[in-house]
Amino acid sequence: MRIGELAERTGTSRRLLRYYEEQGLIVASRGPNGYRDYDEATVDRVLQVRGLLDAGLPTRIIKQILPCLDKPRTIYFPDATPEMIATLEEQRDRMARRAECLLRNRDAISEYLDAVLEYNRASGTSRIPAANIPELS
Repeated sequence: MRIGELAERTGTSRRLLRYYEEQGLIVASRGPNGYRDYDEATVDRVLQVRGLLDAGLPTRIIKQILPCLDKPRTIYFPDATPEMIATLEEQRDRMARRAECLLRNRDAISEYLDAVLEYNRASGTSRIPAANIPELS
């Protein structure tokens, strides 16, 4: 697929995809016309890279751990410096805290939604009761 299709399918700008390629995070072959051509697996790779960047990992660490995310997993340790290990541990713990927070928020929204739907069923309305609308700050 061409870079435009990859950009559209991943919600990532073409400029950012070229940067990922420059950093060695994704690979494109080149057609006779010089256009980049990406295989289907690159869609998942871009989404993995974006998720890791969103989690706060720097591209140099992402480049080192990407092979560990493939199936079958290819794990190697030649570049595992104490700094890298500490960074990965810190990021893993940070992700765990974020995941716990997201789960709590999801559960709170589910409880609120359940209460609203129950109220609507009991009262025969589809309106949200004003007293139960949380204030936005």
